[in-house]
Amino acid sequence: MSETTPICPQCASEQNYFDGTFTVCLECGHEWDANSTPATQELDVKDSNGNPLANGDDVILIKDLKLKGSSTVLKKGAKAKGIRLVEGDHEIDCKVDGMKIMLKACFVKKA
Repeated sequence: MSETTPICPQCASEQNYFDGTFTVCLECGHEWDANSTPATQELDVKDSNGNPLANGDDVILIKDLKLKGSSTVLKKGAKAKGIRLVEGDHEIDCKVDGMKIMLKACFVKKA
């Protein structure tokens, strides 16, 4: 097995192990062959201004956002550093003010 921990292609977690044949993700349970070359698939995600976003970019909220199921409000201008793009309705996985959240790209602009 290589020195670097493979990243789960399903949920992008680094929490996984090799069971002899496949690599298994501890977070989502996805199994894959770590020896096969993964198909690198770039997500086409654009911010509120139409600028393309990439993994590792920094973004800024363009409006106040109330978190569902909580009384917490994320304020306009809050910065999220080192975002991760994911598939789905909420395209951005990041940390804002120490909280791990998922955001829609239409509520952020590239920093």
